[in-house]
Amino acid sequence: MAAHGASFYGFASRDAEFGACFNEAMGSDSRFVAETMVRECGPVFAGLTSLVDAGGGDGTTARAVTRAFPHVRCSVLELPHVVDAARADGTVEFIVGDMLEFIPPADAVLLKFVLHNWSDEDCVRILKQSKEAISTREPKGKVIIIDVVLGSSSCKQIREAQLSLDLCMMMLFPGKQRGEQVWHKMFLEAGFTRYKISPVLGSRSLIEVFP
Repeated sequence: MAAHGASFYGFASRDAEFGACFNEAMGSDSRFVAETMVRECGPVFAGLTSLVDAGGGDGTTARAVTRAFPHVRCSVLELPHVVDAARADGTVEFIVGDMLEFIPPADAVLLKFVLHNWSDEDCVRILKQSKEAISTREPKGKVIIIDVVLGSSSCKQIREAQLSLDLCMMMLFPGKQRGEQVWHKMFLEAGFTRYKISPVLGSRSLIEVFP
């Protein structure tokens, strides 16, 4: 940030070449994770009719969910420069917005590799917006988080990968990787009552959070 006079995402928004490279990298990660998620975590989407992928990039994950579960109508909430560059094919709806300020109503809000970018305080803000989005639905839905839960695995290689990601976050963002105790504290502060962690995505886990 000091070198470029902007935050990571601010720099990505004003440098088209860097932004395109970053979005492609995130798309590749999303393709890998989405394939595993829809194959191993089908019950997570049972009963849902709508989902908003907050910070969902070019819509790779949302499209994978739509293909695997046609009954779920998916939308992507993203910043203007990301939506402008996204490929709109009618499969998912793109919505311009800032998740810190507003998340559109849906049965579920998906936060894939998003919260580790932010401070605990901003994570609570995003989680509160997510809770508001799902609390307007009946029956009440849930927030689906894909992120690292430090200490979720006894595998040495996975623990090392998690700690490497933690260092990356500290260098690039005000965020970090978190253990279950910190996740629990943030969920409570945002007004949620319970959660379920499923360590099914290698160094990352799938977390379901309920109002």
